[in-house]
Amino acid sequence: MTSLFQNYARRSVHLVKGRGTIVTDDKGKDYLDFTSGIAVVSLGHAHHALVEVVKRQSEKLWHVSNLFESPEQELLAAKLTEDTPFSHAFFCNSGAEANEAAIKLARKHTKKNVIITFEQSFHGRTFGAMSATGQVKVREGFGPLLESFRIIPYNDAQQLEAAIDGDVAAIMLEVIQGEGGVNQIDPDFAQLLTDLCKSKGILLIIDEVQTGIGRTGTRYAYEQTVLEPDIITLAKGLGGGFPIGAMLGSSELFQSFGPGTHGTTFGGNPLAVAVAQTVVDIVFKKKFLLEVEDKSNYLIEKLQASLSKDQYSIRGAGLLLGIECRDEVQSFIQQAETAGLLLVQAGANVIRMLPPLTVTYEEIDQAVDILATVLLAEKVAVT
Repeated sequence: MTSLFQNYARRSVHLVKGRGTIVTDDKGKDYLDFTSGIAVVSLGHAHHALVEVVKRQSEKLWHVSNLFESPEQELLAAKLTEDTPFSHAFFCNSGAEANEAAIKLARKHTKKNVIITFEQSFHGRTFGAMSATGQVKVREGFGPLLESFRIIPYNDAQQLEAAIDGDVAAIMLEVIQGEGGVNQIDPDFAQLLTDLCKSKGILLIIDEVQTGIGRTGTRYAYEQTVLEPDIITLAKGLGGGFPIGAMLGSSELFQSFGPGTHGTTFGGNPLAVAVAQTVVDIVFKKKFLLEVEDKSNYLIEKLQASLSKDQYSIRGAGLLLGIECRDEVQSFIQQAETAGLLLVQAGANVIRMLPPLTVTYEEIDQAVDILATVLLAEKVAVT
């Protein structure tokens, strides 16, 4: 009997501690964590710098209302917007909250109601973010959702052009659809989308909740494309495991989010901001991002050398990679867990690999060996 709602399909493993990429369960068994709490613990578990900053900040100030000025928020906002198209930030607690803020800002600024999103997208489970999400399994069972979202196929130029009219306030997308199957934006589609936003005066919102803060090898994933966003949303890796979300917007949007238009009780609290500032100080260093890119190349090369191209395809960027399999992957993930490797799905047929950005090359070797053994054993069994 449980006192919890069963809204999660929980695994039976009970994790009790972690250090770097390694987590340990209540029976003393170690695992390689290639989920990172679903792209959250960007610097691994119990990173020394984050532990220290939490200790220091917890002895000074935990919470203060957003009715008061916050120099710490100003510093974090400046770091996140430096050398970007953005000039202002709003801090909240999660990715869904950041996306809700983006939706509100786009509609208020443009005075239009329609936002175009894409099939297989995932933007959160609050009502607005769920309405924006292009996955039936997330949306079904809740009655009529918000009607102001037009959900079209991803990377479909014809459908995009047909969906645009004078009522469209914004287009909202993920550069890589993490939950939806690790689907990447096509360069030609990205160029068309950019051109249409410019010519039609449509805002571009990029959901960087999973791809931001170094996950794809650059500060933000859009930096690897021609896309020119007006708004991006962040969370997950921004806090390295401490809850925080953010929306960044261009200077043209500043006047549309004045006092009373939006708010949060806990968003941008001193503990969260102190941790996020430390994460950003580490991750945004050029050397660190180059190491993420190098580890990504190494991981891809190892996977390609270990897995048959006829059976598996690898996609993604940085340390957000998907392995598409011919069969459903749930049993593979369970077998890998038994062997000491934690993974997560991205749809029925895709294994998602999300190691901490601090993962070592030796840990990559170990993880690929485990996964290859599991998949090879399955192939032999089927044969």
